[in-house]
Amino acid sequence: MITRNLFCLVLMLTLGLVALQFSSPASAQSSVACNTAVTGAPTGRATVSTASTPYGKVLVVGSADYAGCSLYLLSSDQLDSLTTGAEPFACSDNSNVLGHPCDTVLWPALLTDGAPIAGPGVNPKLLGTVTRTDVLSGMSVQQVTYAGLPLYRFIFDETPGETEGANLFDPVTSPAGIWYLVEPSRGRPAPGKARMQVETAQVGGTGPEQTVLAVSMDNDFTTDIPNLSFPVYALWTDRDHEWIDRDHESACQGICAAVPWPPVLTSSQPEAGPGVDQNALGIVVRPDGTDQVTYNGKPLYLFYQDAYLPHITGTEGIYGAGKITPWGVFNTVAPSP
Repeated sequence: MITRNLFCLVLMLTLGLVALQFSSPASAQSSVACNTAVTGAPTGRATVSTASTPYGKVLVVGSADYAGCSLYLLSSDQLDSLTTGAEPFACSDNSNVLGHPCDTVLWPALLTDGAPIAGPGVNPKLLGTVTRTDVLSGMSVQQVTYAGLPLYRFIFDETPGETEGANLFDPVTSPAGIWYLVEPSRGRPAPGKARMQVETAQVGGTGPEQTVLAVSMDNDFTTDIPNLSFPVYALWTDRDHEWIDRDHESACQGICAAVPWPPVLTSSQPEAGPGVDQNALGIVVRPDGTDQVTYNGKPLYLFYQDAYLPHITGTEGIYGAGKITPWGVFNTVAPSP
């Protein structure tokens, strides 16, 4: 498993390469890496195109400098629109545990000077922009949006076609959220096939161990810590486990799903790992058209405080069990039928 020192070394090396790439002469722009940091205002209109990946057809940069580089949305960025701008975007220039800005270095924002251009397979009606004042200090810039959500590249995607940020449950953003590739038809997340498994973790990070149903995340994030798993939860009306999500419908919508309890999404029938009943797995279609995984008919959720990166920030554990919320009580799910 990756150590903190190793992760920081990789991050520093990556940042060093970014600096070298940005100082290269203009004639070498065609070889600019996908992870190059944002250090100045854009000089032209950004183009968004599509590419085929193991996650299906997704959005990529279509402009010359970063052509083919994967684009991502962040689930907790929805908080800005849900609060009519009262809350900032979750990926911003705020300080974080890694010491580098989210929106320029870790997840460089896709900026544009003018209306973005729709490449092949992109719905021009879903393309837009949002004004950001937190990306470049003292400057207003336009970031490209798709279906209303800002688009970003990822620091560990060095070349076109890489998808190391796919399904990354990120504890560094504020608040924590999930990074998804973006399917072009409606701008929804492109999570690929969800894989459910069994996880044993300590309640609250230090309490007794509990074996629960979990979902594999962070699928492609470096070769050292791929496929971390996180506990999943179902929503009940009370501690006696009277199920609130009835008739295969999800009661957690809006801010509930955008930040504290993101739904477990899938692009096709979810897959059962060892100890999980494949026949118990199913799908419910949410109002936004995304497919949410169910277990014995119960829609499943993640809890944002469970997000962690080994030896970097956070501790593996079950932090959402028994949480009383305005939407009901969330509890873990036993993996047996």
